[in-house]
Amino acid sequence: MNIYSLFMIAIALSLDAFGVALSIGLDNSVKRNNKILFSISFGFFQFLCTFIGAYSGFLFNTYITYLPQIIGGIIIAFVGMFMIKEGFEDKEEKFLLNFKMYFVLGISVSIDAAVIGFTMFNKISSNSIIFMDSIFIGIITLILSAVAFILSRYLKKITLVCKYADYIGGIILILFGIKMMFF
Repeated sequence: MNIYSLFMIAIALSLDAFGVALSIGLDNSVKRNNKILFSISFGFFQFLCTFIGAYSGFLFNTYITYLPQIIGGIIIAFVGMFMIKEGFEDKEEKFLLNFKMYFVLGISVSIDAAVIGFTMFNKISSNSIIFMDSIFIGIITLILSAVAFILSRYLKKITLVCKYADYIGGIILILFGIKMMFF
């Protein structure tokens, strides 16, 4: 696979993480450390899912083509609903900042990377190429997630966005979940 094709795949796989990071970044309770951990989580799980998918692709191609998108979509939609619910509540402890969410969201935005690994990288015979391609995808995801968090900082300066950030972020996540499940 040439570098241009790999880069395009990496960008496409990173878009879910980008959208989720943008939504999370709109929440005023999410601090810099949380954003860094989410970016690392998204990048790591993109790498890991691509890598695992590449080694087990031909075994599961028939059974798991659509299931990962549905599961990931459901998880992201539920997180969106919880964000909207938290918009109505005035709690100190945010659901989104629970330590488990780094894993849950990291995995849910990366399940499609496993599918790509299942279908595309299982034809590559070199372990080092699969490993390096997977790392490349993870790094691109980490970078795009960080960019999304930076963009969200500027979007929060818009009064309307700031006032309704939990609702906007929740709606975006629900729409992402629906997109993952059905499109």
